[in-house]
Amino acid sequence: MSLSIYNTLTKAKEPLRPLAGNHVRMYVCGMTVYDFCHIGHARVMVAFDVIARWLRHSGYQLTYVRNITDIDDKIIRRANETGEPFESLVARMIAAMHEDETRLSVLRPDQEPRATDHIAGMHQMIQTLIDKGFAYAPGNGDVYYRVGKFAGYGKLSRKRIEDLKIGARIEVGESKEDPLDFVLWKSAKPDEPSWDSPWGKGRPGWHIECSVMSTCCLGDTFDIHGGGPDLVFPHHENEIAQSEAATGKLYAKTWMHAGAVRVDGEKMSKSLGNFFTIREVLDKYSPEVVRYLLVASHYRSPINYSEDSLREAKSALERFYRTLNGLPDSIPSGDQAFNDRFAAAMDDDFNTPEACAVLFDMAREVNRLRSVDIDAAAGLAARLKELAGVLGLLQLEPQAFLRAGADGRVDAQQVNELIARRLQARAEKNWAESDRIRDQLAGMGVVLEDNKSGTSWRLADS
Repeated sequence: MSLSIYNTLTKAKEPLRPLAGNHVRMYVCGMTVYDFCHIGHARVMVAFDVIARWLRHSGYQLTYVRNITDIDDKIIRRANETGEPFESLVARMIAAMHEDETRLSVLRPDQEPRATDHIAGMHQMIQTLIDKGFAYAPGNGDVYYRVGKFAGYGKLSRKRIEDLKIGARIEVGESKEDPLDFVLWKSAKPDEPSWDSPWGKGRPGWHIECSVMSTCCLGDTFDIHGGGPDLVFPHHENEIAQSEAATGKLYAKTWMHAGAVRVDGEKMSKSLGNFFTIREVLDKYSPEVVRYLLVASHYRSPINYSEDSLREAKSALERFYRTLNGLPDSIPSGDQAFNDRFAAAMDDDFNTPEACAVLFDMAREVNRLRSVDIDAAAGLAARLKELAGVLGLLQLEPQAFLRAGADGRVDAQQVNELIARRLQARAEKNWAESDRIRDQLAGMGVVLEDNKSGTSWRLADS
């Protein structure tokens, strides 16, 4: 089965056929770094991390580019609020973003271009659009894109220009020919960061940044363009209009969009008080629990973030780690059918819920094999861990996960000493003492698990 991907542009699943041999070029719209990343950002980070991992696992050569927007209105406002240069704010937020990614086991993209490093390229594309009649400079330092001149406008979002015109208006201070036209270059305001340009000092509009960074890194036409659900319109629609008008070529072959995150069934919003940064969430929950919550749903489906859903994610991971716990290291082995089912799920538009279902079936088989063939159980467990690694899961030592939170609740050294005394009692066939120690540990909230390779422990509510 060949890998198929749902294309937002065509509203259909299509087989992946890279434009250049086996080389997949993927661009994903990244963060505007004015604040800490929130759980919605985590959704996009993790979704495209899994996609990148599977493409590479499947043998594709991948160039993964995810940009950083390091200049815009929000960044300028926040820097003014904090009383620091915008460059300082941006540096802090980029460092925080990378910390969040690392904790969520998100691998870094191959390239991470920043908008302010591509100003010259933006000038060049804007001038090309002016020369071709797709853009105009009214003489006040601004440059606008003529939406009505691009025949394909609306093809991604399925919006009609006639419908968009209803209610559209020109704001005070704008010199647009048409209310739908959007800004490519903004004239400088007093005390704002600005760059010299052929149209006067100013800074880029948001949409032109991605058109220039993507084509600079990946060429005029590339395989996959991705991002969050809120970017389909107007951002991605405007990217298409700019890029295809400038180059005369197809911009991106396949468009992918991750699903939204809802909090207890509500849209996430600061005004509703249900807005959570990644680091706030990770202060309460294990990073792998959060990642599992994000992976267990299909990347295009909305996710409901709640205390209940996080508890369910934690419970699911505990089942996996209890399965892996106490088994000896082994070379991956086992029924090839599991591999085939996992691959079929991932090749079907990265169907992670079905892939996770395969992992649960593998875990059940490992548990069955424990009592009849410990070597076979260990081999299949190693295969389980290998496949889960493609999703960025189950890479911890089982005891490390199952004992998470033990610090301050139980004394690990005391637990290990009691286990050693119990093992000695069992060796001496002193079953009464062995049972007494087990009961003592149970009273401390510790559950013992005996197996052929020894005795391990976990917290009762883990």
